[in-house]
Amino acid sequence: MKIIYAIALSFVLFTSCNKSKDQRIISASSGNINTLLVVVDNLLWDDSVGETIRDVVAAPVPALSQDEPLFSINQMPPMVFNGFATKSRSILKIEKGGEAGMTIKNDVYARPQTVVVISGKTDEEINNQLETHGDEIIAAFKKEELKENQRRIRISLMDDAPLEKALGVKLNFQTAYRIAKQDKDFFWIRKDIPTGTMDIMIYEVPLNSIRKGDSTILDIIRMRDSIGEVHIPGPVEGSYMITEDAYTPYLYETTVNGKPTYETKGIWDVKNAFMSGPFINYAIEDKANNRYVVIEGYVFAPSVEKRNNIFELESIIKSIKIK
Repeated sequence: MKIIYAIALSFVLFTSCNKSKDQRIISASSGNINTLLVVVDNLLWDDSVGETIRDVVAAPVPALSQDEPLFSINQMPPMVFNGFATKSRSILKIEKGGEAGMTIKNDVYARPQTVVVISGKTDEEINNQLETHGDEIIAAFKKEELKENQRRIRISLMDDAPLEKALGVKLNFQTAYRIAKQDKDFFWIRKDIPTGTMDIMIYEVPLNSIRKGDSTILDIIRMRDSIGEVHIPGPVEGSYMITEDAYTPYLYETTVNGKPTYETKGIWDVKNAFMSGPFINYAIEDKANNRYVVIEGYVFAPSVEKRNNIFELESIIKSIKIK
């Protein structure tokens, strides 16, 4: 009996040692979506370094109907950065005194986690690193937040079989949403929120509907305005969704589901009515089926912040799989 116990104990110790070599056991990360912990000395935070940090990671989100920062910031000096604080999902650390540089680390104190470390011997060197790598820093944190948002969405998924049958696409969206309208190859998906609604449109248009070049943005505006007129009525007779013509939408080229995609961000409006809000539109090139799959999210929530609403819609949209 003693021999059997000794063998069992040796096995447990052996496997535990191997496991500790291959994988660290660390706590789960935490934090609200799009919230960033900035670990920096108070004196730096109150000086030019703090200003540069805010200019980079708290810059206004493009194409919202009101100014909102890319990230909500919590600042903490290094001397109290310990315990629960280290479990934050997204952390920006400023280290003064070392060689100038920027590094991105994953799962340092918790999992999943992204930690960006900016170093420099002087305030000027630190500011230069922040400004030089600003886009890279934002992209790293946004990638982490997108993954977390999509994980939360997958907890309670709506059946997307109607989308797959009609359009040949799969999409992860929560049971809090409902399919409000289905018309052949057009879907209108809605979620009620305390201050209004969050909406998704999915449809297809022929590949020649959007021309490449200077006319791309005009074609996208014309496309979404025609869809709005047919499918998205306003509150009074003769009103329908259009693109706000006072501001030209932002247009980017990206990839979604591994396919070339036009990403458009702007403000929607309702013709003949006083309603508006932000939208994010993706026209995904699907050459195999000679079409663009167009998926758009928009928010109606007057007088409240909408950054996280739009980010949730972006997270849903980027889960799309075209068969």
